Amino acid sequence: MHNQSDPLAVEQQFFRSLIGSDSEALDRILGDDFLLIDVMTGSEIKKPDLLAVLGSGQLKFEAIQPVESRLRLYGITAVITGRTQMSGRFGETPFTASSRYTHVFVKEESQWRLVSAQGTPIVN
Repeated sequence: MHNQSDPLAVEQQFFRSLIGSDSEALDRILGDDFLLIDVMTGSEIKKPDLLAVLGSGQLKFEAIQPVESRLRLYGITAVITGRTQMSGRFGETPFTASSRYTHVFVKEESQWRLVSAQGTPIVN
């Protein structure tokens, strides 16, 4: 079990849950109104849609390597910015991405929940 009192620990659990396609853990981590801005396409992905595409196996993360992260706390809100290297496949199409990201967490009933995530590709 992860430490819900530390947003950085919850973020690490988020990455592990994506790699493991662990929909139950993701359901606990993500806020009900979670919104992801996709790093590859810029499209908006809501919580049910992310859980469905991971649960179906259509999206599979093989590796997510955080390279750096910075935490800023504002009361019951935590903003984490960082950089990752990731790889996986969407359907039969493999992908790799280097990105900078912003994750916004809100503390609800003593648990940090991820409510917003946005990735921006790093082009070398």
